[in-house]
Amino acid sequence: MPRYEFRCRACGDTFEVNRPMAQAGEPASCPQGHADTVKLLSTVAVTGRGGGPVGGAPPAPAGGGCCGGGGCC
Repeated sequence: MPRYEFRCRACGDTFEVNRPMAQAGEPASCPQGHADTVKLLSTVAVTGRGGGPVGGAPPAPAGGGCCGGGGCC
């Protein structure tokens, strides 16, 4: 279940609420009982399977030398 972060405008407390995505836009009261709260924007990191780049891009070729090839330039 997604976790949403809110900040209370009355006391300044920041708190989290677990709720379904269908209820993401509903208001939340702070733990101190204040109703004047605002939902904060959160960042989410997404990686592909195996920790590689998202989108299935192939890894850069490995090689030696100054030109990226296996031999001498």
